[in-house]
Amino acid sequence: MKKEFRKIIVPFLIFTGLVWGLTSCEKYLDRPGPAVIPEEEMFKNFRNFQGFVEELYNCIPNMSSHDYHNSWNYGEDEYWEYGITYPFAFKIDQGDYWAWTYEGTGWFLPDRSGAGSQNRNDKKKLWGHSWYGIRKINSGLVNLDKLMGATAEEKNLLAGQLYFFRGWFHFMLMQYWGGLPYISTELPINEPPRLPRLSYQATADSVAKDFERAAALLPVNWDETTVGKQTLGNNNIRINKVMALAYLGKNLLWAGSPLMNRESGGAATYNADYCKRASDAFAQALQIVESTGRYKLAEFSQYRELFYTWRQSSKVPGLQEAIFYENLTANNVGSFRWNQVNDYRPNAINNSGVKVYPTANYVSYYGMANGMPIKDPAAADPESGYDPTHPWRNRDPRFYNDIIYDGVQCVKNASAVNNNLKRQYASLYTGGYYRTDSKPKEAITGFLNKKFTDQYMNDYDGYKDDNSLVLSFMRLADVYLMYAEATANGYGSPQSSATGYNLSAVDAVNKIRLRAGVGEVNARFLGSTAEFMSELRRERAVELAFEGHRFVDLRRWLLLTQRPYTYKKGVEFDRVTSENQIYADPKNAEVRNYRETVIIERQLQDRHYWFPFTRDDVNQYEDFKQNPGWN
Repeated sequence: MKKEFRKIIVPFLIFTGLVWGLTSCEKYLDRPGPAVIPEEEMFKNFRNFQGFVEELYNCIPNMSSHDYHNSWNYGEDEYWEYGITYPFAFKIDQGDYWAWTYEGTGWFLPDRSGAGSQNRNDKKKLWGHSWYGIRKINSGLVNLDKLMGATAEEKNLLAGQLYFFRGWFHFMLMQYWGGLPYISTELPINEPPRLPRLSYQATADSVAKDFERAAALLPVNWDETTVGKQTLGNNNIRINKVMALAYLGKNLLWAGSPLMNRESGGAATYNADYCKRASDAFAQALQIVESTGRYKLAEFSQYRELFYTWRQSSKVPGLQEAIFYENLTANNVGSFRWNQVNDYRPNAINNSGVKVYPTANYVSYYGMANGMPIKDPAAADPESGYDPTHPWRNRDPRFYNDIIYDGVQCVKNASAVNNNLKRQYASLYTGGYYRTDSKPKEAITGFLNKKFTDQYMNDYDGYKDDNSLVLSFMRLADVYLMYAEATANGYGSPQSSATGYNLSAVDAVNKIRLRAGVGEVNARFLGSTAEFMSELRRERAVELAFEGHRFVDLRRWLLLTQRPYTYKKGVEFDRVTSENQIYADPKNAEVRNYRETVIIERQLQDRHYWFPFTRDDVNQYEDFKQNPGWN
């Protein structure tokens, strides 16, 4: 870790317009360009101190535009074009977790091989920015007493942001590397650190204290504070009480999950005490949300605006549901956004990009509109109503929002494709044009993703440009689902509720399903928490699909190395319905021989539940231990 700490122990730089990419911090920062500010100036008043704090927002990592072809889904959810080895998702498939230390296409660390070598302005990577941010935070907390003439509100806002970010950066690192030294003081510059690694739960306890401090100090809405009125309408992503409580709950739920409980010396099961604490924290956050309207679930008619906007002057998606975003300063990096949307369509209609497609096994998590799961995609199920001869009929409405399946129109401008119906409409059956054109870029899985792009994103209809694709690290739907998980495992049953809150675990899941027009959790899944968890895991897979959550979920549930979660599959089938009828009504198209086939099976072992630390880090001193299985 010595190398990393030396790189981040540098004079602090303050940048104009640093965080928002809009106008909110310009009123705090007057200096044009980077300027080294003496310490006595930096901390002398609220205006300057807040300018110092603003840089922490710029340390938030960026997942969706860190390179030309961005991979952030590392579970069994996506398959990248065969033969393309540089997406970090490919490295995960191969079990090459060392790639985080050298692969520039991941969002963990900049490529160290040349001009992209690590520095804190390199598209907001997780590892270096987190340690840099932690160092900066501890400096800020030490210097809070130097603040002169500030109001109590101003001091609380500064301290609340600092405590939140210290907990948040540690939490983000812990998800991938496990327990860490908790850095809560300014470390000496002239000597290497000697702090031992803590267990996951011990580190999470320190994170929890910082989130609790932040929640006690921060407002629900900055617009309603005296300070916030100076930047009225531009405070949406400033750290607030709901963020602190929601992340407190997430941190405690993760600490109580089977992987983290095992890492901390417990059983490979949920820790009920941590889950109870998580449930209560989520309940506090949700009660504030429901009583104030600070955040709210979007109507399903607006669902796609949670994930992307098109021709809205680069409007950031998310509506009032997004609670915490990835770094927004890269939002207008046009080349990265433009390349990303090209990756979601085959060469048959989009002749550029490195192709990535939803796996068929993941698409099968999208169950039926009545709320029932699909037990076996190749077999009829009278209970759910699923019929493999009509596999697109009566599916969860989110399936139609997120997924392009066989027969769906993908090109409006028929003349641009010479009126070729096989190009104008998704030809995803076995032997279809989308499956055979331009190997190895063909749609090998049999599905296309449209959660982050318009249905008509192609070379002809004008939907490539003016897209704004921004991920939410946390949105309100996720909070309800985490509350459900924490409550069921902490308080004992799907019908349980947190202390002082009348929403049960199953009610929280149904709240998300109701928004989408999906049937409630069936009674057969409510007899025990174990049965309920099977549906809750599926609900998280569907609602949060392709948003970067799945890899961490599979790991914390200790499912990453277990079949069927090791498979990435495609689907094969033959058309029965005539071509014209399919294009007129693809949902009701009849097929035969519908079956999933394995494209790859990931050969992951127990060591793959955690990333390795660099050898430089673990060779510094004995108490900084490497993760098991890595050397």
